[in-house]
Amino acid sequence: MYCKTISGAVGGISGFLIQVEVDMNEGLPSFIMVGMLASEVKEASERVRTALRNSGYFIRPQRITVNLSPADIRKEGSNFDLPIAIALLANIGVIPRENVKDILIIGELSLDGSVNGVNGILPVVCAGKEEGIKTCIVPFQNAKEAALLDGVRVYGVSNLKEAIEMLKRGMKQEAIKISIRELTEKEKQNKEDFSEINGQESLKRAAEVAVSGMHNLLMIGPPGSGKTMIAKRLPSILPDLTLEESIELTKIYSVAGMLSQTQPLLLQRPFRAPHHTISTCALTGGGKNPKPGEISLSNYGILFLDELPEFQKNTIEILRQPIEDKKVTISRVSGSYEFPTNFLLVAAMNPCNCGFYPDRNRCSCSYKEVERYLGKVSGPLLDRIDICIEAPKLQYEEIEKKGEGESSDVIRERVERAQKIQRERYQKLGLKFNSELSSDQVKEYCRLNERGKKLMKTVFEQLMLSARGYYRILKVARTIADLAGEEEISTTALSEAICYRSLDRKYWN
Repeated sequence: MYCKTISGAVGGISGFLIQVEVDMNEGLPSFIMVGMLASEVKEASERVRTALRNSGYFIRPQRITVNLSPADIRKEGSNFDLPIAIALLANIGVIPRENVKDILIIGELSLDGSVNGVNGILPVVCAGKEEGIKTCIVPFQNAKEAALLDGVRVYGVSNLKEAIEMLKRGMKQEAIKISIRELTEKEKQNKEDFSEINGQESLKRAAEVAVSGMHNLLMIGPPGSGKTMIAKRLPSILPDLTLEESIELTKIYSVAGMLSQTQPLLLQRPFRAPHHTISTCALTGGGKNPKPGEISLSNYGILFLDELPEFQKNTIEILRQPIEDKKVTISRVSGSYEFPTNFLLVAAMNPCNCGFYPDRNRCSCSYKEVERYLGKVSGPLLDRIDICIEAPKLQYEEIEKKGEGESSDVIRERVERAQKIQRERYQKLGLKFNSELSSDQVKEYCRLNERGKKLMKTVFEQLMLSARGYYRILKVARTIADLAGEEEISTTALSEAICYRSLDRKYWN
């Protein structure tokens, strides 16, 4: 007797369908599973057999062969327990075979027959929808997540018996429904506001420019100068996520097992601030069964690296390619896994070990010690940071001011206008932000007048800029012009962009 059910698995953040084929024949009793399986998948035979027995279903001893197809893709995880059990029961007539056709079934079984939640449900259901699957049976814990997609009926089950009864009745029950509008209304988060920051006007301006064009930002200053305060408030001036961005971000957190059951759709831009002791694998992603790292969990949001020189050098150096490519590819024997890394890098650091250079009244570091400390951040990484700004020590009068600064809502309106200009300008190119322009595109969209060219030539020679640094100044200048609503890049906008680039040269030369 032969029966087939449909399940799915995840590779990176993409899902793909798996055919679960079960054959039962007379012969020496055995339970054989084939199809390039990881150890946890092979163990499904014992989980399924015990769960069926404890749920009141007896499979008489015979030769059972389970094939997970396609056989050339490595299968990992515990997604296949429930579809294997359903196929076995359909084979012995407990469930009509026609009732399991074209139904996506996913779930891990406990020994008592309970169905446990699994990671990566949303990507699998998306893959099923693309293949024409319209009905899904998933663990109850994952049901809201799977129900985010329109055009797919989702049923959540808590145990094996529930799944069997549903299939016996031909899925006549009412499917789970999720209103994205209601989720959006419920998602009310008290964001930290820019109006709470006293002083540091130049730092706030740099943050606004960085967010408007999605330019990477580095803040240098003594402890207590407001660098972390600024960074934590950046999400409050970013535009809201679109539905497509929310779905992609939710996929990442689903695969990572970090999705809340109460809030199945992520509606807030992420702010990730890993500690400087983080490993390379935790930052970029990986492991035996590759999972997304912090740079992917920051997708469409902020990755904040505080105390940048304290990170292991090989850890932060590995950021260079993901920053440029907006993705990271992790290769394993079983295949390659791709994770998106479309984040805004924001970093903060002290100017020296004690943190107070160049204030010689408080700093006792020698010039070589300062140079050694700053040298922990390499030139190639600095070249990928568009805006470098100094955070000066706050004065008493600035600290005493109470809520006199602009609110995040006011700043966000300007940011949204600037980003709208960029989207309309680059619509045919498929780009969204000035920071995404290639060198050839910079020449076309960031043209300078004769006065600007002379200024740029002088700066290029005096600061000994690399080609990458030159193009990044022009991109930032284009963003400053967009904030001002100007068609051409003025000398004023170019001068401001140059100021954001020259600070790091003052320290590093």
